[in-house]
Amino acid sequence: MKIFDTLTREKKEVSKKKLKMFVCGPTVYDNSHLGHARTYIAYDIIAKYLRYRGYDLSFLMNITDVDDKIINRAAETKKDPKEIAVQFEKAFMEDMKALGIGGIDKFARASDHMPEIIDQIQRLVKKKFAYETKTGVYFDITKFAEYGKLSRQNTEELKKHRIEPDATKKNPHDFSLWKKRDKSELGWDSPWGFGRPGWHIEDTAISEKYLGSQYDIHGGAIDLIFPHHEAEIAQMESVSGKKPMVNLWTHTGFLLVNGEKMSKSLGNFITIKEALKKHPAEVLRLFFAMSHYRSPIDFDENNIKQAKNTLDTIYNALVVLENIEKGPGEDVESEVNRIKAAFIEHLDDDFNTPYALSSVYELVDLVNKYASTGKKISRDSKELIEATLLEMCGIFGALRNYAPVKVTEEIRKLVSEREAARTRKDYKKADAIRSRLEKMGIIIEDTKAGIIWKKKS
Repeated sequence: MKIFDTLTREKKEVSKKKLKMFVCGPTVYDNSHLGHARTYIAYDIIAKYLRYRGYDLSFLMNITDVDDKIINRAAETKKDPKEIAVQFEKAFMEDMKALGIGGIDKFARASDHMPEIIDQIQRLVKKKFAYETKTGVYFDITKFAEYGKLSRQNTEELKKHRIEPDATKKNPHDFSLWKKRDKSELGWDSPWGFGRPGWHIEDTAISEKYLGSQYDIHGGAIDLIFPHHEAEIAQMESVSGKKPMVNLWTHTGFLLVNGEKMSKSLGNFITIKEALKKHPAEVLRLFFAMSHYRSPIDFDENNIKQAKNTLDTIYNALVVLENIEKGPGEDVESEVNRIKAAFIEHLDDDFNTPYALSSVYELVDLVNKYASTGKKISRDSKELIEATLLEMCGIFGALRNYAPVKVTEEIRKLVSEREAARTRKDYKKADAIRSRLEKMGIIIEDTKAGIIWKKKS
């Protein structure tokens, strides 16, 4: 397996079977949006696939519940910052469950790791990579010669960025490790006085505790490369004296909405909750999987419709498969194994989900070929195709509502009667039959791909 590394800008072979992965989680000051969904779904698919391929994966995600954005939101709403953090962490967890994201082994809140954060800052100060002023403790980027290596910026380019303006800093680009604050604000006692940590140090303190000072994969959205991930490298490699901090840096591409960057001011800001009111989770998951995780992606209704139609076609293939007559028929094992091998080859190449989906479509085409020619198929072949299709789609989080339907003569008769009622526009009778089937645990959906059956959830 090869994974693209942002630091080296090349694909690197993954040889270890035991992997540790850290993905930057949310800052809980508002509802999560579709950009977050794109990133978290991508890493959920990556985690599912790594485990499918036999890797022993430890997956850690932090929760930033101490941050100036939370403080500001609390002031705006006249609420306690802790109340804001709890409210939106709960909302985030609801979103994750609704999206079918369940492979994260550990969520770690910044507020629960203040001793680790303070300890890491103390070690950086002791090693003279950090210094104290009257406003806080700052990392001295001049002491870390490789600062800028992830984003590939030189000293002159770095000077263009204004990071945390503060007259007490030695260098305008030094970033905060500890912010001294009045006791009327959210904070903790520390060797440098009352205050709260900077954003970057929260992540390295958490990852060091659970994964160590060196681990395998670090993930996040592309807009975190600078300054967040750049600062993480400087902190961890300075405090540990070990390089590299991470073997593979991975980043998801930008999400656009109708060709524009998502923004509240443009009126195109979409939360996960809003998106799920219009589109089922498995449609959203398939939509994101139709683009490579590193590519930019445009969220518009036409693209979503394409994902919905594709999902319907896959569901319909399972119904078609069930209705293919059993018999001695042709053996499809070698063909299915060839398709499955191609599927694995695509995902082994930096998790190329669009190409892997082409293997799913090939399997669907195989089903439809048998249905259209009227050829019989053996029970073993039918079971192999069904199991392989479910296995493949399971990695993407699709076919979540599928359940094998035993097609009895009663069901065939009801479906036929419903179709006849719809043809003569007797929608009342058609709806009555649909309700009857629902009581039998079968959901009927009319799609461009044909009638599909799903289990009642």
